[in-house]
Amino acid sequence: MRRLLFLTERFPPDMGGLASSAGRIAAALCQLGIEVDVVAWSRYLQPGEVRSSDVASGATGHAESQNFQIIKHLKVHRVGLYRHWDMTMPHTLNVLDWLHQCRGYDAVWGHYVFPSGFLATWFAATNGLPSTVSARGNDIDRAMFPPGDFARLQWTLLNARLITAVSADMARKIQLLAQRDDVMVLKNGVNERVFSPAIVGATHESSLLRASLGIAPDEAVLGFSGELREKKGQQFLLNALTTVRAQRPACLLIIGEVRASQEAALQLYATQHPEDAKRIIITGHLESPAAVAGHLRLCDVYLQPSVWEGMPNALLEAIACGCCCIASDAGGIPEVIEHGKSGFLLPRSQLHRLGEAVLECLDLEPSARRQIGMAGRDRILAEFSLKHENRRLQTVIDRLIPISS
Repeated sequence: MRRLLFLTERFPPDMGGLASSAGRIAAALCQLGIEVDVVAWSRYLQPGEVRSSDVASGATGHAESQNFQIIKHLKVHRVGLYRHWDMTMPHTLNVLDWLHQCRGYDAVWGHYVFPSGFLATWFAATNGLPSTVSARGNDIDRAMFPPGDFARLQWTLLNARLITAVSADMARKIQLLAQRDDVMVLKNGVNERVFSPAIVGATHESSLLRASLGIAPDEAVLGFSGELREKKGQQFLLNALTTVRAQRPACLLIIGEVRASQEAALQLYATQHPEDAKRIIITGHLESPAAVAGHLRLCDVYLQPSVWEGMPNALLEAIACGCCCIASDAGGIPEVIEHGKSGFLLPRSQLHRLGEAVLECLDLEPSARRQIGMAGRDRILAEFSLKHENRRLQTVIDRLIPISS
């Protein structure tokens, strides 16, 4: 059996799209017959501490029910973070050396360009192993400019055997930076059985959930899923809520959490718009994908006003649920939303008009919004299902570790 060392900054139950995609991909690789050891960093361990454990199916977001089982051939090793990366990285390399001596890997995978991709590429090069790096989100954009590390970014992209990008937009950036034309687009996959439109006759369950969240019957629900933060367009979401509520009853449903660094922005908004702030509903972290899907189905319109992006998992999940979505044109988003047909795109330079766009969307007949939502779901089924992702993962593995090796 081929054996893979998989480095990622976050892994379930950590929050966020990076952790979600890492868990999903690691579980899928095991299903493809690969033995996977995950190394992830943790702020909840002592600096330098290493803790290893098996992984249950629910912890990766890959399960379809609550009957979780240990995923065969998948183990996670969490390493306690030091205060600075200049201590964390060399210590992590020591851990990787130890694991490689014990396990003997065939290849190394870095999930996100830095720090995981850089360390994966360096460790693989020093041990004569093939490496792959997956560019996921703002890792390319962030490292191109100060305080990013352009030299380390470029070295990683030049020296990894195989580079994958989550969107064609990101692949083009990598081709320019590294002057290589072999970048593979590895699109995110969505569990279309979990993230699906409401079943006919399930209105009672939705009504109960609305009531439990304190959503009034006449309120339009503006939805957002994930960690609310600046790069996701936090201020544009808040401004949109104010604009919409000036015309009609509405609430903003945050399916997830607010980063601690962004709480001051919410407090300022509450000072300036106290009545509107009362209609911001924050669910907190939801443990199961099914719970996330249930909340997404409450949304009259889903919003993704990102300032920059790769290919947001949360948006794909909302589209798979049949939500009518309004998103920025950042990153790979135009690769999944066709404006006016499977959703609506707002140029990044016009995100201050998000509230007006929401009002126009809400003025559409409900049947028109449903038609747009179903067109989006058809796009997910055609290009972003787990089946399609698994096929692309098989291609990556076959290029990285040929069976003959």
